Amino acid sequence: MSDTTCGATDGSNSNSDDSETEAATDGGAAAEAASGSSSGCGASDESSGSSCGASKSAATDEKVGSTADDFDAEPGRLVAVGLGPGQPEGMTQRARATLLEADHIVGYTTYIDLIPEEVTEAADELYDTPMCGEVSRTEEAVDRALAGNDVAIVGSGDPNVYALGGLALEIVESKGATASALDFEVVPGVPAAQSCAARVGAPLVNDSVSVSLSDHLTPMAEIESRLRAVAAEGFTVAIYNPWSRKRRENFETACEILLEHRPADTPVGVVHGAGRDDETVEIVELGELKSLGETDLVDMTTTLLVGNEETYVWDGRMITPRGYESKYDY
Repeated sequence: MSDTTCGATDGSNSNSDDSETEAATDGGAAAEAASGSSSGCGASDESSGSSCGASKSAATDEKVGSTADDFDAEPGRLVAVGLGPGQPEGMTQRARATLLEADHIVGYTTYIDLIPEEVTEAADELYDTPMCGEVSRTEEAVDRALAGNDVAIVGSGDPNVYALGGLALEIVESKGATASALDFEVVPGVPAAQSCAARVGAPLVNDSVSVSLSDHLTPMAEIESRLRAVAAEGFTVAIYNPWSRKRRENFETACEILLEHRPADTPVGVVHGAGRDDETVEIVELGELKSLGETDLVDMTTTLLVGNEETYVWDGRMITPRGYESKYDY
């Protein structure tokens, strides 16, 4: 068993479930077995090669359990920052400025790698965990802020879309602290639904809904019920986390539910790895979608944009009319 301080968690007890979820464009919950390590607040632990500011390669959902009363310092600041779709130019100026001001930056290893080098070099300390560390690293960020540091916890997309903005507030509350004491703030980023929609045209310009197929935190029965309710109405639908090795059936079930309520020729935008080196974009018909589960196009980095009964494809772009054509001549 390793020693931990400053909110770092012991990686000896890890929980394996959805091993691919956190690769999605917006934040998600995921799990992957990890080895233990030790961490110290600002001092390097030579036995593990890790410190409270060095990159840390262990992750667990086990909580340290410290409270606000355990910290003598005046609280610092905690900001949840959305990095957007992945490429540096997709980050907002506000997000970049916030990260440049932060003393400590905390995040999933893949997301830390998305941050421009000039930003990471300006930080005093970086702390990252691989998949499965969403609870432990969020608590790490909270504890660092309670210890008096200016802390940014980062994720791709937007902190309020299947990400850690809410978890951060829940952990602050559980520790007996307040969001006001930590000057907690969310700095939004472009969510996957919007960045992926931009790749295929204008599919989400009318009422739309997002649904995640990840049953890591939400039972599949609830996901199916929500999807049926959405599919029966005229919403366009952004589907997150469509596929993983353990969720093949979820994707197939979702395709079947959509086909119960929408024609087989309904356009669907399929965007794999938006903003990343392996980005791939296709527009297919709903009746073809299920077969794509057997290809590399649909995985945890894919977002699906399902059109409604009015959505059509023109010149290689999806268009969902907003309704102007019924009121104006053009």
